[in-house]
Amino acid sequence: MILGAGGHGKAVLDLLLTPGGSGRFEVVGLVDAVVRPPAAVLGRPVLGDEGLLPALRAAGVTDAAPAIGDNGARAAAGARLGALGFALPALVHPAAVVGRGAEIGAGAVVMARVTIGPEARIGPLALINTGAIVEHDCVVGEAAHVAPGAVLTGGVRVGAHAFVGAGAVVRPRVRIGAAALVGAGAAVVDDVPDGARVTGVPARAGG
Repeated sequence: MILGAGGHGKAVLDLLLTPGGSGRFEVVGLVDAVVRPPAAVLGRPVLGDEGLLPALRAAGVTDAAPAIGDNGARAAAGARLGALGFALPALVHPAAVVGRGAEIGAGAVVMARVTIGPEARIGPLALINTGAIVEHDCVVGEAAHVAPGAVLTGGVRVGAHAFVGAGAVVRPRVRIGAAALVGAGAAVVDDVPDGARVTGVPARAGG
């Protein structure tokens, strides 16, 4: 079951429907906080709102994917699903490359054409989006989002709930703080404090 019928829900469903991407899972449908047309996404039904979750679990649905783009909302959804007894499997697109010794946490999603280097660690509920590169020994925190085409060079640390924008590049061993935001296309050469917002080349606060 996929929680979230918006754009990210569609992307997660596409991952699961891709040959080699579904593994042992059969998608029964999607659930959303607000049910609106369309009543189906990529041919799978939108079953209803979150009020259905206990009944789905009682009916034998064992696994769920919190497919919500916003980091905080995704983390909260993961907590709700876990409290109801759903397992939150890590989902890795078959077109992604995952190096030896890399770890991917529960509920994390790794999209197509991602490269994750050896001994990198991807935290629970993190989202590594299309075409991103997370090099060797990087650590991506819980419910963080590395956006499409972003590059984390070796040994970068990204804090929980942080966002690294599309096409951004982060220099080796730089730390991106918890809940920090790195703008699209930024070049990050220095540590970013918790909660800070940086943009530009090189990236600066308010740039």
